[in-house]
Amino acid sequence: MASGVTVTEDVVTVFNEMKVRKAQVGEEEKRKRKKAVLFCLSEDKKNIVLEEGQEILQGDVGTTVQDPYLHFVKMLPPDDCRYALYDATYETKETKKEDLVFIFWAPESAPLKSKMIYASSKDAIKKKMTGIKHEWQVNGLEDIKDRRTLAEKLGGQSVVSLEGSPI
Repeated sequence: MASGVTVTEDVVTVFNEMKVRKAQVGEEEKRKRKKAVLFCLSEDKKNIVLEEGQEILQGDVGTTVQDPYLHFVKMLPPDDCRYALYDATYETKETKKEDLVFIFWAPESAPLKSKMIYASSKDAIKKKMTGIKHEWQVNGLEDIKDRRTLAEKLGGQSVVSLEGSPI
């Protein structure tokens, strides 16, 4: 069942910027690339919008943000739903990889109405994000705080490190 919620152009723009990796990009542009971003429903519950101030830039990693994955987990509100895009950098036994992960955050403590509208609006945002290989619905901190869970989503047993930390 669709909720009738629309996805704003800002959301689509951010997704496309995160999806496209230009080979000939300067250091300054790399620093501005988003590592993680949260999306939420607008006040009137009619649009999916970029959540202001809830992002991690590539340039923050190693400076103000030591572990981007743990920082991302802390950004998630403990008692409300969100959609998120996380640009995971990981290593398998064979190669280094980067993949976008679409995360639907619906903690147990979120209000039922919020869970219902986010769940019924998920298809609207997913349709705008073509080419996402990994989708993950998370229902609580226990499910997400251990990076092994994300590593399994990305490549099962073959993943040996996530964000430079061994699994």
